[in-house]
Amino acid sequence: MHIRKVSSLLIILNVLLLLASTLQANQVAKEGAKVGEWTMDYDAALKLAGEKQLPVLLNFTGSDWCGWCKLMDRSVFSQTQWQEFARREMVLVTLDFPRNPNIVPAKYVGRNENLRVAYGVEGFPTYMVVDSDGKTVLGKLGAAQEITPAMFIDQLKDLLRFREIEISKRVKTLSPEKGKAYRQAIKAYKDTEAQLMKWLETRPVRNDANLKIYEDYLTRLEAAEKQLGEF
Repeated sequence: MHIRKVSSLLIILNVLLLLASTLQANQVAKEGAKVGEWTMDYDAALKLAGEKQLPVLLNFTGSDWCGWCKLMDRSVFSQTQWQEFARREMVLVTLDFPRNPNIVPAKYVGRNENLRVAYGVEGFPTYMVVDSDGKTVLGKLGAAQEITPAMFIDQLKDLLRFREIEISKRVKTLSPEKGKAYRQAIKAYKDTEAQLMKWLETRPVRNDANLKIYEDYLTRLEAAEKQLGEF
């Protein structure tokens, strides 16, 4: 066979293998839950998270129409680096709002909408990070044009450090005085961040006074972050 034809066939074969691996990587279970694998079974996922003491990533998505959701699937969730991290660290739940009604079982449709309202999700994709108790919200993430698995993992780690289990581990390595100061620094950061989010939800008018308020919040967050870095 001509060398050029062989090369073309190899290229086609590699593309097909890549597409197949991507589809397999992004498959979503409809029943049950496994660590590091996407499932629509929210209840099973929370049960597993509690048993394993792992955080939960809630993926609010529109799988068959949302361009940013597809970008995240392609650039992050289908990649080996993400999959290896997730298999160690996360329980993954897909809360899908597709246009094709056959994608999501009917029994999950109303539940997904209730969760969307409960978490205040207004756009897709939205990634809510919840602790193993299924109630404590650690933070919220979104999509980005140039996102990579490493970038998304780093964003997650910034949120996961505020899990009580991680805080307790860190405190055990410190003296009683420093442990108390560390918890105070954590509280200062979280309180300031919560205040900022609450203020932003009021949709403040863009003017000099509100810009100063915003900058003050950022200054306080930077100070709290710097203090945390001292431990």
